[in-house]
Amino acid sequence: MLATLTIRGFRNLAAVDLVVPPSGLVIVGENGQGKTNLLEAVAFLGLLRSFRGARDADVVQFGQPACHVRATLTPPAAWLSVTVGFDRASKRKVATLDGVEVPRLTSALGALPSVAFSPADVALVAGGPAERRRYLDVMLAMASPAYLAALQRYRGALLRRNAALKAAQREGGRGSHEARVSVWEPAMAEAGAQLVQARRHWVATHEMSYADLCTTIGEGQAASLRYSGTAEDGLAETLAQQRAMEMRRGMTLVGPHRDDLVLQLGGRDLRTFGSAGQQRSAAIALRLLELATLRAARGHAPLLLLDDPFAELDLGRAGRVLALLESAGVDQLLLAVPRTEDVPAAFTRLAMRRMHRGVLA
Repeated sequence: MLATLTIRGFRNLAAVDLVVPPSGLVIVGENGQGKTNLLEAVAFLGLLRSFRGARDADVVQFGQPACHVRATLTPPAAWLSVTVGFDRASKRKVATLDGVEVPRLTSALGALPSVAFSPADVALVAGGPAERRRYLDVMLAMASPAYLAALQRYRGALLRRNAALKAAQREGGRGSHEARVSVWEPAMAEAGAQLVQARRHWVATHEMSYADLCTTIGEGQAASLRYSGTAEDGLAETLAQQRAMEMRRGMTLVGPHRDDLVLQLGGRDLRTFGSAGQQRSAAIALRLLELATLRAARGHAPLLLLDDPFAELDLGRAGRVLALLESAGVDQLLLAVPRTEDVPAAFTRLAMRRMHRGVLA
C-alpha cells in the first residue's frame, strides 16, 4: 500500500526519499538515531498528528520553517498520493490527496491507515482516561465517517458551551448566561449519544476477543473491558440538571468527553493494580483489536508500524504476540529495532535499512 515515502524537515531526519517494498521494511538503529521519528512521520499521513502526542510545532526540525511528508500509494489504498505539511510561522497544516488540497483536514484522516505498536503503548492502560478516550476516538473515526462527523459536532458544541460557562463564572449571575449555555446542549446531546452508542457497541462486540487475546498473550487471570460513563439516553436532561453547578465551575463535567474504558484483570483495575508486564499485555491486546477494527471497516489490513514491539516482553510473551501479529493477516509492515538480532525470524525476509543520526542508509 505504501510505495514511496518523502520526508523533509521532520524531527531529526535528514532528507528521506524511500522506496518501500510491498511486504515492508526493517529499520535498524540504536536508540535516539531516528527510527521512531520515521514511523511517526508515516503515521502522520494517516492521523494528521503525532502518534506520540507531540504538538505540530514540535515535529518540525530545529532551524527549519516547516515539515513535509508525502507518500505515493498503491491499491487497496483509495488514493494515489497523500501529503501532509505544517508551517511553523503560520501554524497552518495542509493536506493533499492526489495533489489536491482538501478543504477540511479531516477529509484526509486515514488516507494512509496505520496501526502502531510500541512500548510507550503502556500509557493506554497506565495513563488517565484521556488516553483511552483518544484510543477509541481515533480508531472509530478512522473506521466510520459517521463517528468522525459526530465527534466534530460534539467537540464544537462542547467548546462553545465551555466558553459560555467560563463567561458565566467570570461575570457571575445566571440570566442571559444560562441561555447562552443551554443553547449548545441539544447539539451536544444528539452528537454525544451517537458517540456513546458507537463506543458501547464496540466494547460489546470486542470484549470477548479482548479477554481471549490477553489469555493467548499469557495472562492467567480473566481480563475484561467495559465502558464507564455517559448513558446513551438522557444526556440532555443531565446537562440541564448540572448546568447551575457547571456555571459556578466554568466547565462541562458530564458527557462522553469525561468517560473511560475500564480495563480489569482478575476483577482488579489494571491501571492501579496491574504489573508492568500485565499492562503491556493489555495494551498489545488493544492494538490488536484496533488492527482488526480497521481491517473490518476498510476491507483490508492497515499498514503495521512496529517500534521495537517486543521490548520489555519475556521470550514466551514475545513469541505469542508475534504469532498473533502473523495470524492477523498484515500485508505490509515497517519494523524498527535497535539491533539486527532483535529482528524476529518471521521478519528476516524483509529488506533492511540502517538509521544513524537521522540518515537512512
